[in-house]
Amino acid sequence: MFEPKYGDVSVALDCNVATLEIHRPPHNFFDFNLIRDLANAFEALDNEPECRALMLCSEGKSFCAGANFANRDASSGEAPARTGENPLYVEGVRLFRCKKPVVAAIQGAAIGGGLGLALVADFRVATVEARFAANFVKIGIHPGFGLTYTLPRLIGAQKASLMFYTGRRIDGKVALAWGLCDSIAEPDDLRDSALTLAEEIAEAAPLALVSTRATMRQGLADAVKAQTDHEFKEQSWLFKTEDHREGVKAVAERRPGKFLCK
Repeated sequence: MFEPKYGDVSVALDCNVATLEIHRPPHNFFDFNLIRDLANAFEALDNEPECRALMLCSEGKSFCAGANFANRDASSGEAPARTGENPLYVEGVRLFRCKKPVVAAIQGAAIGGGLGLALVADFRVATVEARFAANFVKIGIHPGFGLTYTLPRLIGAQKASLMFYTGRRIDGKVALAWGLCDSIAEPDDLRDSALTLAEEIAEAAPLALVSTRATMRQGLADAVKAQTDHEFKEQSWLFKTEDHREGVKAVAERRPGKFLCK
């Protein structure tokens, strides 16, 4: 049986669709606790017969503007050396193991790991004003949250490489053209549009729906697990570099990074 609250994630079930809302406004920065709580909610809803689809949304200006670098131990999940795993990514992989379709409503920023969270969903409804970016190189680290697997799979290796190498932001209109989101809605209609899609999915025969989704996403969670293991290995040494320290400072000060030539 699901609960109405998982940390900063609320859950409401109506007409076979569960609405999960992240409550960390205005920008919904994530850390280990948020991803764990969200994974717990996903698993509980997998075991709830009345739930046939999920709609993921966030309170505030941004869907998720990335990791909480003010508390990096919690956000990056520094791992014990004996495991070589990032606890945050262990929880993230649990999200990809969800058995039921997920529709995400994307307003404002979906940046870095926040973009990775958006790509957990099967479908994304966004506003024109939404901003998508894999800005890891801007802060001197390797991409994470499985994005080096999920983003090329969604929009192709060429466009994904462009996003990874430049860290540039794209808006909702470009995201729709590239296949990064599936439809565009006005800001006031965003949640209703995402909910309408989730309700349309929930009208399908539930056993056939779960079976079809399992086929379409076969091997996805395991592939993300393997990729996040590699991503964390690369991130672990890059986190210790002067490039990373300068990158975080530059982003906070809203200026280009002054990286030294090596």
